[in-house]
Amino acid sequence: MNANERELAERFDLESLTPEFYADPYPTYRALREHAPVKRMANGSYFLTRYDDLLAAYKNTRAFSSDKKKEFAPKYGASPLYDHHTTSLVFNDPPAHTRVRRLIMGALSPRAIAEMEPALRRLVDRLLDALATKGDVDLIADFAATIPIEVIGNLLDVPPDEREPLRGWSLAILGALEPVIGAEAFARGNEAVREFLFYLETLVARRRAKPGDGERDVLTRLIQGETGGERLTEKELLHNCIFLLNAGHETTTNLIGNGLVTLATHDSERARLIESPALIKTAIEEMLRYESSNQLGNRMTTERIELGGVELPPGTGVTLGIGAANRDERQFENAETFDVSRSPNRHLAFGTGAHQCAGMALARLEGAVAISGFLARFPRYALKGTPVRGGRVRFRGFLSVPCTIE
Repeated sequence: MNANERELAERFDLESLTPEFYADPYPTYRALREHAPVKRMANGSYFLTRYDDLLAAYKNTRAFSSDKKKEFAPKYGASPLYDHHTTSLVFNDPPAHTRVRRLIMGALSPRAIAEMEPALRRLVDRLLDALATKGDVDLIADFAATIPIEVIGNLLDVPPDEREPLRGWSLAILGALEPVIGAEAFARGNEAVREFLFYLETLVARRRAKPGDGERDVLTRLIQGETGGERLTEKELLHNCIFLLNAGHETTTNLIGNGLVTLATHDSERARLIESPALIKTAIEEMLRYESSNQLGNRMTTERIELGGVELPPGTGVTLGIGAANRDERQFENAETFDVSRSPNRHLAFGTGAHQCAGMALARLEGAVAISGFLARFPRYALKGTPVRGGRVRFRGFLSVPCTIE
């Protein structure tokens, strides 16, 4: 087994992944943690898989930059995708990152999120009522993907009859973040950015003419900026609205979908959660750890630094293996075991430090309300055939999960 793992680690290249890896990356991640935790890729970048190394990179924002202009220039060229991803909150360093994050966090305060819960529960109940009229359902299309689109649509106050294209735009733009993309994915991503920007220009113009409640309407808050402070440029405003939808949609859809599929394949843990609904909070954290919605992050070194015994020169690209670190046996006891009562559970699904996910409290609430509601209504749901993975390594989730409900 050791020889096989060593060979698996030696062969690994993020730009040349196998179908087996897309289906189940965790054996490869385990091999890398043991034999090549700071693994040099063919393109000169490094792939990190140990929890402590990721933690060090997250915490040291001076040495590990999130600015992607240098990294994305050869990948995207002068394109809408380049403009978008290099303007987004997540791919910037302070002060730009700090300014945008502060505005968004003001609209995602604990009080604001608590006030969203009743409407979220009503939405989930409506979706469950609709599922109850069917025998066969798709957990993604009929349930998981709908919830975050409605929640983020409400946050930005997008009219309900204008939300239909949002998911398609999000999938196309995020799909172009994969380590390697073809011409079709590149074209699809650029077209999605163009169409989304065109729509947002109209939406922003309407909101400028008729502002909403700046305490709850994130778009109004971003337009108005801080009292006495600087405002976002038009480019920053539009691209960070796209970022909000993408970040809030894909990862939360994956959390709900991955969580329900994992429970369906772990009967004893599903039974525990049904018998003890109060476990939902620790269960959500375990779902985030065990099948992390966002599997990869990226940084660029700004100075010479040693990590895991390997010296990285300035200007080195670094990929953070979030899904790998969340199964590191040095941090998590019985890391390959799914345990709905696991505590403590200091996973890195939301990152940590300055770039920790701004919407993590909202994502946790959506996941808890959706999954606990689904289990209460359909405790004996069962997968029907093999779920269809999304075919992506960065965002791990399903495109389709057929199942039967009773």
